[in-house]
Amino acid sequence: MNSVRAILSRRNFQRFLAARLISNFGNGMGTIALAFGILHMRGGSATELGIVVGSTSLTYLFISPFGGVIADRYGRIRMAALTDTWGGIVLLIQAIWFTTGHVPFWFLLFAQVNFGAMWAIFWPALAGVVPALVEEEQLMTGNALTQMTSNLMLILGSSIGGWIIATHGSSTALIIDSITFIISGITVLTLRHLTIAPEPTENTVFDDLIHGWKVFLSFRWIVIVVFGFSSVFMCWSAIDAVLGPLLAIEKFHGASSWATIIAVEFFGYLAGSLIAIKVRPKYPMRFLLLGTYAICGYLVALAFSNSVWIIAIFAFFFGVNFDLWGAIWSTALQREVPKESLSRVSAFDGMGTLLTRPIGVALAAPLAGAVGLRSTFLAMALLCAIVITVMLSFPTVWKMQLTDRS
Repeated sequence: MNSVRAILSRRNFQRFLAARLISNFGNGMGTIALAFGILHMRGGSATELGIVVGSTSLTYLFISPFGGVIADRYGRIRMAALTDTWGGIVLLIQAIWFTTGHVPFWFLLFAQVNFGAMWAIFWPALAGVVPALVEEEQLMTGNALTQMTSNLMLILGSSIGGWIIATHGSSTALIIDSITFIISGITVLTLRHLTIAPEPTENTVFDDLIHGWKVFLSFRWIVIVVFGFSSVFMCWSAIDAVLGPLLAIEKFHGASSWATIIAVEFFGYLAGSLIAIKVRPKYPMRFLLLGTYAICGYLVALAFSNSVWIIAIFAFFFGVNFDLWGAIWSTALQREVPKESLSRVSAFDGMGTLLTRPIGVALAAPLAGAVGLRSTFLAMALLCAIVITVMLSFPTVWKMQLTDRS
C-alpha cells in the first residue's frame, strides 16, 4: 500500500488520473448509446451499425503504425491530448445531429473514421504516459491504479448511461461522452512537457516505421499473443457492439438489460485491477491466457441463458481477465520493449489485436440472421477455445517471464 500512496501523491499522476476518470465516464455510456442510437433512429439497422463500428477499427488498422511513429516523434503526451480533443469535437457534432432523429450514413462513417484515426495515434501515445509519471518499479501498480479508477467511472457511466438512454435518448448520452473526451484531452495537454519530442533525425517516417516493425518481430511471444488474441478480441467486439444489443432487444428489455450486463462486466474490470495491484505472476502470459477461457463461458451463457443475471456473472469473470490483460500486458511491454520504440511496438500490438475486429463487427448481424444468435455465440466460443489453446502450446508464450531489473 505504500507504493499506492506514493504514486497517488504525485501531482502529475493525479492530473492524468483525473483525465482518465472523466474520459471513461463517457466511455461507459458511449458504446451503448451509439448502438441504440443507430438501431432506434429512422432508417437505422444492425447491418448499418456493424459497418459504422467496423469502419472505426478498419481506419485504426491502416493508421496505427504511423500513429506509433507520430507519437514517438512528436511527444506521446502531446499527441494523446490533441487526438482526444479533436476526436471529441467531431463526436460532439455527431451527437448533436442525433437529436434530429436521423444522422446521414455518410456523416456516421466520417465521424467514426475520424475517431478511428485519432484512436490510432492516441493508444500508442498513451502507452508511454504512465512510464513518464512513475518509476519503473511502480509500473504495474501505476497501470493497475489507472485501470481501477477508470473502471469505477466505466461502471458509473454505463449505469447512468442506460438510464439516460431509456429516459432522454441516445443523443444526450452521446453528447456527454463527446464532452468528456474534450475535457480529458485539455487536461492531459497540461502534462505535455513530461514526454518531450526527441531531436530531429535524418530518418524518414518509413525508416522509423520499419525499425519499429523489426523491434516488434524480435519479440516472438508478443507476435504470437497479438495475432492469436485478435480472434478473441473479434468475438468480444461483435458481442459488445452488435450481438449483445440485438440479444437484449430480442430476449430481454433492450438498453437497460444490456447496460446491466455491461455494468457487471465493468465490476469485473474493477476486480481485475484490484488483483493486478497485488499479483505478480511468474509466467504472465500463461496466467493471462488460462484466464481467457472465461470468454468461452460468457459466450455459452449468451447462447443458452434466459437470465440477465446469469449472463452478467459470466461477463464479470470475463471482465476480471480482460482487465488483467490491460495491466499485465502494458507492464510487460513497458518493461521489455526499448523505450524509444515503445509507441511503435504498441501501435503494431494494437493493429494486430484489432486485425479481425472489422470483419467480426461487420459480419455479426448477417451471420446471426442466417444461423441465429445461439449458433453464432457457440461458434465463437469454439473458435476462442481453439485459439487460446494453440497460443498456450508455444513454449515462448507458456514460459515467458519479465526481465528481472532489481
